[in-house]
Amino acid sequence: MGRPNIEAEMTHLSRTDSSDAIVEALNRDGAVIVDEFLHSDVVDAINVELDPVIAAAPTSRTFINDTIADFFGDRTSHVTGIASYSPTFASEVVCHPIYEDVCGAILGPSCASWQLNVGHLLQRGPGAEQQFIHRDQDVWTYLPKPHPEVEVASIVALRDFSADNGATRIALGSHRWDPDRYPTDDELVAAEMAAGSAVLYLGSTFHAGGANVTSDEFRRGFHLSFVLGWLRTEENNVLATPPEVASTLPRRAQELLGYGAHDAIATGGGYLGTVDVRDPVELLANGEL
Repeated sequence: MGRPNIEAEMTHLSRTDSSDAIVEALNRDGAVIVDEFLHSDVVDAINVELDPVIAAAPTSRTFINDTIADFFGDRTSHVTGIASYSPTFASEVVCHPIYEDVCGAILGPSCASWQLNVGHLLQRGPGAEQQFIHRDQDVWTYLPKPHPEVEVASIVALRDFSADNGATRIALGSHRWDPDRYPTDDELVAAEMAAGSAVLYLGSTFHAGGANVTSDEFRRGFHLSFVLGWLRTEENNVLATPPEVASTLPRRAQELLGYGAHDAIATGGGYLGTVDVRDPVELLANGEL
């Protein structure tokens, strides 16, 4: 793959801009960068909490299959279930008000509630090759086509992202492409951004982690996405963040981590994810889980 396209520009907004503006950019371009998405003290706290976990994470590890191993590559440290390691991540990021507003606008029409799909950290080291270009929503390959948006995803920078150190590459507008169209390399735009910023994108938008062609920079960030509350998530968040850890987190974080039932009774649907036909988040609050 060649050098990322840095002539085309992604829309940059700020955390102080309205959620309506962020949603508008997402619907128009399929992706948007929110500068200073996290305050610097939150970024610092998350890095401190995760530093020892990252240091212990091998770059070569076992995955569910060889295709996934090739996807992440052998120059990437990968930490899953980060809500169980970083209480700051669970309280300040998973529950971020911008995610709440954006998910409400994009996912809300298709579900009674949304949930965390996956929250994992990726540190791409020097020599890491570009990922293959993909749409995140394709993990749910059995969904009928076409279908409404099912996922709101993001990459949040914990260190500065540049075209050279592997910034995420986005095919702007690809969420509106015909099903048989695939991006060419020159259609990809590097999401260059400072630590604490985030690129939000739709599950239907083509993208890839870029190649790290530096000799000494480690591109650190986390991928966090939300999906419809009735979809099976990529990561089993209840096992990744078990009750003894989840019980220490804010209730909203517990709900998003999968301890909240998907209750669509009020809109003529049913309920999903109960325990003894009760909402698990209530059982957790009562010390019954």
